[in-house]
Amino acid sequence: MFRNEAKELFSEFVIEHKENVYRLAYSYVKNEQDALDIVQDSIVKGLKSLRSLKDEKLVKSWFYRIVVNTSLDFLRKHKKVQVVDDIEIHAPFEETKYHDIDLERALELLPIQYYEIINLRFFEDLKLEEISFVLKLPLNTVKTRLYRALKILRINME
Repeated sequence: MFRNEAKELFSEFVIEHKENVYRLAYSYVKNEQDALDIVQDSIVKGLKSLRSLKDEKLVKSWFYRIVVNTSLDFLRKHKKVQVVDDIEIHAPFEETKYHDIDLERALELLPIQYYEIINLRFFEDLKLEEISFVLKLPLNTVKTRLYRALKILRINME
């Protein structure tokens, strides 16, 4: 793909999916301004690394990977993610868009490795293969974590 074509494709994608990208960043940081900063940083990183986009069909999962990594970097930098026995856990939500308080609380309790998969699958509507690409995980690991996350959510919702 030529550089100008890639820039145009990327620009169109960002404009068309800006709400989804913002929502993804917000789902990690739970703060409007921080989410906007992450989106802006992600766009800059995306523009700088356009040459790594080999297939235009993968632009969504490619850019979501950048947004997820930028969000996690932000959380680590601002100490909003704790590492406990090699499992990362989100700091408590400051504010939320979820209307179901029980679901919100159950999501808060999920370790980040499960939260990411639930968020990308059900709130961002990514396919399992796309989640695998975004999180750089084998497909079977994604399936296993999704199963475990749903099991934990089910228990916490009861």
